[in-house]
Amino acid sequence: MIVVTNTSPLLNLAVIGEARLLPELFGRVTAPNMVREEIDSLRLRDQRFRSADTANAAAFATVRDASRVALLSLHLDPGEAEAIALAIELRADLILLDERRATRAARQLGLRTLGLLGVLLLAKRKGLIDQVRPLLDRLETDAGFWIAPDLRQQVCRAAEE
Repeated sequence: MIVVTNTSPLLNLAVIGEARLLPELFGRVTAPNMVREEIDSLRLRDQRFRSADTANAAAFATVRDASRVALLSLHLDPGEAEAIALAIELRADLILLDERRATRAARQLGLRTLGLLGVLLLAKRKGLIDQVRPLLDRLETDAGFWIAPDLRQQVCRAAEE
């Protein structure tokens, strides 16, 4: 299975010490070099990201189609644009994204998407984690990851918690 990730799923899982879930769920996960740059920049600017260990969670790759990245960058941030372009180049089976606009763009381009909360639900279904709710708590408190209350309820119901 070919999986590409954007910054948010990779970094936020790393902040809560669960980046291991990506390779355990999907095998090799690839991210564009811009994601590494975004993570490095966030580590310098924000204390909560300084100790986030992403080293074994994803491999990084260069996107070849600069014109596709430029076009996508008109409406998306650089990491999202490169992640979508890389997913197209690699013919990825799945792209991990959290932002609504990026998810919509990826789907319009024929890509299958999954967000961070979907990753957690999948990890629970596969027995890699016991509970989702404590990880949601840590995402909000440790990573500053915002989860709408109704979405949080839906995720907890789906996790049967």
